[in-house]
Amino acid sequence: MKSLKELYKTGRGPSSSHTMGPDRACKYFGKKTKGADFYEVTLFGSLAATGKGHLTDVAVKEAFFPVRTEVFFDLSKKDLPHPNTMVMKAYRGGEKIAEDTAISVGGGAIKIVGEPSVEPPDIYPHKTFSEIKEFCEENGLRLWQYVEVFEDDGIWDYLSEKWEDMQACVREGLKAEGVLAGGLNTRRKAKTLYEQYALNEDDGAMENRLVCAYAFAASEQNASGGKVVTAPTCGSCGVIPAVMKYLKDKKSFSDGEILKALAAAGVIGNVVKENASISGAECGCQAEVGVACAMASAGIAELHDMTIGQIEYAAEISVEHHLGLTCDPVCGLVQIPCIERNAVAALRALNEFTLAKFLADSRKISLDTAIRTMYETGKDLRSGYRETSEKGLASVFGGKTAGKE
Repeated sequence: MKSLKELYKTGRGPSSSHTMGPDRACKYFGKKTKGADFYEVTLFGSLAATGKGHLTDVAVKEAFFPVRTEVFFDLSKKDLPHPNTMVMKAYRGGEKIAEDTAISVGGGAIKIVGEPSVEPPDIYPHKTFSEIKEFCEENGLRLWQYVEVFEDDGIWDYLSEKWEDMQACVREGLKAEGVLAGGLNTRRKAKTLYEQYALNEDDGAMENRLVCAYAFAASEQNASGGKVVTAPTCGSCGVIPAVMKYLKDKKSFSDGEILKALAAAGVIGNVVKENASISGAECGCQAEVGVACAMASAGIAELHDMTIGQIEYAAEISVEHHLGLTCDPVCGLVQIPCIERNAVAALRALNEFTLAKFLADSRKISLDTAIRTMYETGKDLRSGYRETSEKGLASVFGGKTAGKE
């Protein structure tokens, strides 16, 4: 598994797969083709279906700027190496000088077909959670200490930066007002949720409202193309910040404790990324919001010094009870149902932590089994339910997507 620095990344929304990934691919290709005077990029699969709604064409053109670039959306090609496939061509003097096929595999990570990986090498020797759990139990380590063993000395400074970015995203989102661009007339609701409380509001109602407000704030920032942290993706960036900010503000956890929780949560995200997928185009929203919920619940359990078995159970039930969750953004925009879905998952993470506290000793399903099942379920989903804006809630607009306009 790779460093947590490859899981938690700060970048521009609205999509790690559709904005950050293509941006990285184009910049990589641009460095290889210095001197080109024209670029042609063709988006296929999910990148084509929801590319305009996810601002993929904007990210591509900005990556090659100031060189002139033309972007095409091809929905006809089916034999793709991955649902998020793009072909980049470079020209000079009217002649093609280079061509690469890139795939955006989720979380902003990319692969160039036919080339050695452009991603950093693995630093963790274990691949499954059962292997990690065994290592930790044999060495008397908590999950955050496991991270400390294999990461370099800069990991805590890095996580501190990501935590500050998460908090800044929430703060900005709580102040913002107005309607999100894209044509759905989706009005920002975070500020309203944060400020409108009832005089007789009890602790439970306050918790629900504040957690939802924080999740809405981060997700609305993402939908507007703002600066967010992948956790594990842009589309699911509201879940972890929401629960961590609430626990810090209302339960008095320190920033240092939050960083340890982010480390533990990152281990869960890494295991999913290694053995399944965090791409909505490949496995549906269960791979994004479902995984974010699992990461958040594991982080909460770490904050409360729960055992590694309880942490595993919190993450497992989060994955299990998001199985089959479709990725069906209306008009290809990360607005409906994505923003509300982040808030719901944040609340579920708190509930699943509570279940794990009492029921971990009775569990029957391992986290590894749940992750494997999630991947198989995602592969079985029809393509219309995997970030193509053709089925599910997206079909309320008659199947019309932003990528087809």
